[in-house]
Amino acid sequence: MLKLLGTATLAVALTGSALTAAPAHATTADAQAGNTPLVEVLGADGVKFDKKWGDFDIVEAAAFAVLDANPDSPVGLLGNGKFKLTAFAPTDKAFRKLVQDVTGKKLDSEKKVFNKIVKKFGADTVEQVLLYHVIPGATIDSKAAAGSDGAVLPTALEGATVTVKVTSGGIKLVDNDPDAADPKVTVPDINKGNKQIAHGINKVLRPLDL
Repeated sequence: MLKLLGTATLAVALTGSALTAAPAHATTADAQAGNTPLVEVLGADGVKFDKKWGDFDIVEAAAFAVLDANPDSPVGLLGNGKFKLTAFAPTDKAFRKLVQDVTGKKLDSEKKVFNKIVKKFGADTVEQVLLYHVIPGATIDSKAAAGSDGAVLPTALEGATVTVKVTSGGIKLVDNDPDAADPKVTVPDINKGNKQIAHGINKVLRPLDL
């Protein structure tokens, strides 16, 4: 059974050395890196739903929903820019695709997609999915990732990993659902120059075989 890392445990991982399963060159942030947190960048347009399926309104709303249900959730560390991490942020369209795969319905608004996710999965499962998108303790930019084919990255969801797959078409991530198409990095290096960095992906990473 996959488990959540507690806040204290995750904080230790974030402040410790680079992840041993990742190649040594994958951690690129140094002492000069900025402390701008990812939530500030991903939420720059405000906490709202819109008609831009290529941005990150749903993942932002999901993080706030988790924190409303559990204020001590390690998801909150996405708001503390002093901690190194790399996040793979699914676009709003990626969440719509997940809902379509699970329910067979293609919803026509971000709000409907978000509400369906919360109702279908619940806050605890949403928390697990979000933490599966976070690589603690390492700031991995797209250049480092492109040179790390086959690297197995431990996520903030204890016991769960993602594997970097570099192809001629770009960088993909292999999750724990072998029947689903692998997510691809479509928006690289969000918040580059800071300890926390994100890469937009076109599908939601799945910690389990759905």
